[in-house]
Amino acid sequence: MHHVLAAKDIRFKPAYTGHSASFSRCSLVDGAVGSVHMGVGLCSLKAGGRIDSHLHSFEESFFVLEGTPALILDGRGYPLAPGACGLIPVGVQHAWVGPAKGTARWIDMMAPQPRAEGAEQDTYFLGPPPQVEMSELDIRDPRSRHFFRMADDDIVVDKLKIGARVDAPKVSASMNTALLAYSGIALKMLVDKRLDAQLHTMFMVEYQPGGVAHPHDHPMEESYIILDGEVEAVGDGKRYTLRKGDVFWTGVGCVHAFYNTSKQTVRWLETQSPPLPDRHGYRFCRDWEYLKEKLSAKSSPGTRKN
Repeated sequence: MHHVLAAKDIRFKPAYTGHSASFSRCSLVDGAVGSVHMGVGLCSLKAGGRIDSHLHSFEESFFVLEGTPALILDGRGYPLAPGACGLIPVGVQHAWVGPAKGTARWIDMMAPQPRAEGAEQDTYFLGPPPQVEMSELDIRDPRSRHFFRMADDDIVVDKLKIGARVDAPKVSASMNTALLAYSGIALKMLVDKRLDAQLHTMFMVEYQPGGVAHPHDHPMEESYIILDGEVEAVGDGKRYTLRKGDVFWTGVGCVHAFYNTSKQTVRWLETQSPPLPDRHGYRFCRDWEYLKEKLSAKSSPGTRKN
């Protein structure tokens, strides 16, 4: 099972009505498209807006696309900028404050999937955002352990060969396997166990021209939000050209593939839930087709010599 949402079809709706001001959200992935593990959305908060203090019974991560919103997390205030990302753990109080001017937009990722409207409550509001001192985000400060900030060149392949910055997150062991399996692909972990995420991961992916991920599937769901460039994507045998702003979701067992046939790099934000297991997270079709052919050749009767 898979789902494609074109950028032109994204529509914002007021969200957290009665507990927010100038805040809207478009659900990109939820139960309506077949997902059972994740909720992914595009959030918009205008200048002077807010989301009241609240907490969830699910964990949430975010990646700021544009604007400068502020997040108040566990009693501390953080002004954010594009490229900032982080984790809001289960049951931790937080609030959002709009930018001084313009509009802020960010991707949110929630796992387990938030309950449908009318079902048992999973979000609890606690009042207006508290008055706290805002401190510049310092990702080397241990108190900022749930945050990271990605620069545009963090995922440049030649730079990755040299080594990561001292404040960059380490690539988890499970993702090393994915990098070895692919060709022409760079990957940068953003939110994983290092930031204390337990139920999902978020990372940035970039395909060089000619980069390919051959048909494969996973024991988890994935979402892909295209940020730059274009890529040919295949889901369950159907082929799509995905461009900036488009969204692609693949369910458990969906055979999918990616081909960068353009002359420029393509970059997307990707999420997974449940997290990738330490082993057997990628099942490439060609590996098992090879085994099938090998076993078939072995079982075929040979020519007997006289």
